[in-house]
Amino acid sequence: MSEQKSAFFLPDGTYLLSHSVGRPLKAAKAGFEQDYWQPWCQSGREPWGDWLSAVEGFRTALGQLFDGNARDFCPQVNLSSALTKLVLSYPRLKARGARILMCEEDFPSMGFALQQALPHARLEFIPAGVDITDANAWEAYLTPGLDLVFISHAFSNLGALSPVEALVPRCRELGILTLVDVAQSAGAVPLSVTGLAPDFLIGSAVKWLCSGPGAAYLWVHPERLAECEPVDVGWFSHENPFEFNIHDFRYHPSALRFWGGTPSVAPYVIGAHSIGWFASLGADKVRAHNQALVSMLYDELHQHGAGPSQAQSRSGTAILQFGDSTAAVMAALNEASISVDNRRYGMRVSPHLYNDEADIQRFIACVRGAL
Repeated sequence: MSEQKSAFFLPDGTYLLSHSVGRPLKAAKAGFEQDYWQPWCQSGREPWGDWLSAVEGFRTALGQLFDGNARDFCPQVNLSSALTKLVLSYPRLKARGARILMCEEDFPSMGFALQQALPHARLEFIPAGVDITDANAWEAYLTPGLDLVFISHAFSNLGALSPVEALVPRCRELGILTLVDVAQSAGAVPLSVTGLAPDFLIGSAVKWLCSGPGAAYLWVHPERLAECEPVDVGWFSHENPFEFNIHDFRYHPSALRFWGGTPSVAPYVIGAHSIGWFASLGADKVRAHNQALVSMLYDELHQHGAGPSQAQSRSGTAILQFGDSTAAVMAALNEASISVDNRRYGMRVSPHLYNDEADIQRFIACVRGAL
C-alpha cells in the first residue's frame, strides 16, 4: 500500500484517528485549486457554472462509491441537518404517535435531532449493552407499529458493525422504514444502496473519505422520493432554480429537493475529488488493508481488546482497554507523536491506507513500554 500512503499529506509521527478526521489527499488539494479557486480568481465570468459542475461531481462520486444513481444523492452540511430534513419531509414520520427505534449507542447528535424535529414521536431505544452486531438481538425490538428504524452502520465507540444486510430486508418485510447512517463506515466498509435498498441513508466524508467537514449527504430510495416533501427548502430545491417566480414553487425531481438555499461549494469540491479517489480504488481494498492492521492490534494486544471478536462484525476502529494504566499509555503515545483518542469504552485506534505494519508495531511497542 506504499503507493496509496504517498497519496496523502501525513504529519510527523503516526496518525491513527481516521474515525475522527481523515488525512487529506494531495490530489484533492490540487483539484480544489483547479475547480474552486481558478474559476473564481482567473476568470472574468461568474464562477457559479464551474462551481455547480464541481458539486455535481460530488454527487457522481457518491453514486460510484455506493453503487447508486447520482440523482438520488443530495449534498448536506452535516448529518444532523440531513436527518432533520429527511424526517420532516415524510408524512408518516410527522404523524402524532409515530414510533422510531434507535440505539442508546448511536451518536447523540442523531437522537437530539430526532427529538427536536419530531416532538410528538415516540423514540424507543435498544439499550446499551445489547449486542448490536447480532441481528437476532434487534428482533425483539422490531415490534408491530414501528415506523422507522435508525441504523448506524458502524459504531466508533464500540468498534462494531450493525448487521444491516439482515436488518434492512427484515424491516422491509415488517413494513418498517429504514434510515442507515454511514458516517463511520463510508469508504472503509463496502455498501451498495442498490443492493441493500434502505429507504434513506445519511453520511459524511470527513472521516474515512478524507474530505474534511461540511461534505455530508443524504440519499433517498427512488421509490420514496415522490413521497418526500421537504419543509426546509430554498431556490436550489426548486425544479428550476433559475426560474425566479416567487409564486410558483415545484420540488426538484431529484434528491436535490432537499438542498435548500444558496449552497456551500468548497467542501463539496474537495469531497468530489476525495470520494472519487476512494470510489476508483474500491472500499473493499480499504476494508482489507484496515482489517489486517486491526487484526494485528487485537492479536498482539489480545488481553486489552474490547471490540467484537469476529472480524466480520468489526468496524474500522480497534477498541483497547488499559484500565488504570490508560493515562500512562496515553502519555507515552503523545510523547511518541502517535495520535489516538480515548472514550468511555476504551482507546480508539483507526488505521487507514496511510498506515502500515510499521505504524502498528510502533504503537504496540509504545503501549507495552508504558504498561
